[in-house]
Amino acid sequence: MLQACLNGGRDPAEAATVPLTPEALARDALAARAAGAACLHIHPRDAGGAETLAAGPVGAALSAVRAAVPGMPVGVGTGDWIAPGGRARQAGMAAWAVQPDYASVNLNEPDAPEVIALLAAQGVATEAGIWDEADAARFLAEIDPAHCVRILVEMPDAAPAEALALADRVLARLAAGGNRLPVLLHGIGASTWAMIARAGELGLDTRIGFEDVTHLPDGSPAPDNAALVTAARRMLETR
Repeated sequence: MLQACLNGGRDPAEAATVPLTPEALARDALAARAAGAACLHIHPRDAGGAETLAAGPVGAALSAVRAAVPGMPVGVGTGDWIAPGGRARQAGMAAWAVQPDYASVNLNEPDAPEVIALLAAQGVATEAGIWDEADAARFLAEIDPAHCVRILVEMPDAAPAEALALADRVLARLAAGGNRLPVLLHGIGASTWAMIARAGELGLDTRIGFEDVTHLPDGSPAPDNAALVTAARRMLETR
């Protein structure tokens, strides 16, 4: 499965065509699906372009995307940097009138179990974000996998060899702990394309989009999310 992560915290200075508004997210969702993406991950923005978990902007973004690509699962990020930050951001999630199909939760954030419980109470599944072996251990010890749709093994913006070694250790820790959930392996920046290649080799899910990277495998700037999805699909098909 290939997920398209359309925007994250990017701004137009990093990628001129990054989608921020509901209309732009809907446009890119349609193009990403045509290019081969199976599901979506988005970060809704407020009127000023800042990431938000407030009910209004989240509902507007989800509704626009679903109208453009009916039946395509769409999730949102819940990072604790999103204003007002920390546990205070949970109020926005609790007020959602339109729910995503799933939401990603970083296991390196203090309130991760609380956020997962809040999502579960609303019928929203979690993508459990695991960045290192400590996160993997926490997931195995503290999180009910019944609340999760998948695990995201997320590698930092690091040299490919370093990221690959870390990914192997995290995957081994999850396997040793008896994980049975689907795993989506992805990187950020310099590690992105190496992680997609490794996911293809291992038969794991992966993701691509402006949230993770702004350049194509040859180092040239990506014109849009659809070009990134197309490049990732071609890479996976050769594995």
